[in-house]
Amino acid sequence: MRVAITFDVEHDCPPYLTTTRGMEEGLPRILDLLSEKGVKATFFFTAEMARRFPELVKRVIDEGHELGSHNYNHERLDRLNFDEGRRVIEKSLEVLRKFGDVVSFRAPNLQFPDEYYRVLEENKILVDSSKATYKGYRAGVKFFGNVLEVPASTTSSIIRLPWRIQRIIHSRLREPRVYFAHPWEFVPMQREKIRWDCRFNTGDKAVGLLGMLVDYYKRQGAEFLTMAEFYGEYGKLKRH
Repeated sequence: MRVAITFDVEHDCPPYLTTTRGMEEGLPRILDLLSEKGVKATFFFTAEMARRFPELVKRVIDEGHELGSHNYNHERLDRLNFDEGRRVIEKSLEVLRKFGDVVSFRAPNLQFPDEYYRVLEENKILVDSSKATYKGYRAGVKFFGNVLEVPASTTSSIIRLPWRIQRIIHSRLREPRVYFAHPWEFVPMQREKIRWDCRFNTGDKAVGLLGMLVDYYKRQGAEFLTMAEFYGEYGKLKRH
């Protein structure tokens, strides 16, 4: 069984807020938990958050996690023309690659027009995780040119549901099981003027539930992979 834990590292709950409590408080809590559990994850940073919080990017890399791109400042590619979209992707990679290798990408709001696969390929991105099975994508893990698509399995709020409910969902997911969350979910958001599904069980509860998710898969002997490791696995099949 293959599982990926991924995080979209951005300012708090775009487009509703512009604060960065998730960066200041949430991301360190995530990293502490993953260190305790001995699990590696992929962190898709917006270049703007990387620029403002370089010490957190360095910690992600130093602790063996993967750094990926989440665009420059959370620009939605479906709302830009193609040339604008290309520019923000390339601008994000220019910033992020100053910290280390970046071979993975996830589009904000999981909105990724297929025409951008060639932009990723031209910029030496190997893995995309911008499609989502819960949004109707059914092709599974698949190469688009030389870019491997590894779709997200569930929306981020699933991992904040009461455990008795979410474990039923986990048991029914098809492999590979790719989860994502945001650092702002791991700080209390209950008083913020944002959608209800972005507020419930945030903060301490979210930290505890993420730990339960990791333990659930560890008991089953699951293999936790980063996006780059997925490419290593599936790339061998393509070469043969």
